[in-house]
Amino acid sequence: MKYFLVGLGNPGREYENTRHNTGRIVLSHVMKKFDFDDLGENKKLKALSAKGEIGGKDVLAIEPETYMNKSGSSVKEAVKNPKDAARMIVVYDDMDLPLGSFRIAWNRSSGGHNGLESIIKSLRTREFARIRVGVSPATPKGKAKKPSGEEKVIKFLMGKFKPDEMDEIKKASKKIAEAIEVMIAESREKAMTLFN
Repeated sequence: MKYFLVGLGNPGREYENTRHNTGRIVLSHVMKKFDFDDLGENKKLKALSAKGEIGGKDVLAIEPETYMNKSGSSVKEAVKNPKDAARMIVVYDDMDLPLGSFRIAWNRSSGGHNGLESIIKSLRTREFARIRVGVSPATPKGKAKKPSGEEKVIKFLMGKFKPDEMDEIKKASKKIAEAIEVMIAESREKAMTLFN
């Protein structure tokens, strides 16, 4: 039984290492940890994809090469039905969480994230796992300090991570890789109990 690991972001050099590409950044670290094949162009999926194994199960890693708000048109070429969707894990950026933290969720709304919204609409189901990765600076109390107003939000998300922020994402990726292994090898519920 194949699992699907989707890292959301925008294609193209200018988007590399931006906050909105956190899903892709984390996915590349996870793939490295589990010795996946190199990503290659998959014209059918309109994506970069690679095969690997996590927890003894076959996994297809997918980075949609569509823009974020069209992610679903890529994903639905691989994830054909609700049963497939139940074995999919989508990794993406979340401004509601402080940098370096993450949350595992199941069957939730998109929370206004365009990439996730596109996947939900294309697959006609919300019943899949997602890992929300924090990208906002933390307040002294550890809450997310996010920008307000559409223009500021876009500027923030399209901004590149500073080197120390990238270190935080790398650290988080190690934990996320562990969480994904538990989800695939054991269960989603166990991963949520251990990591949320």
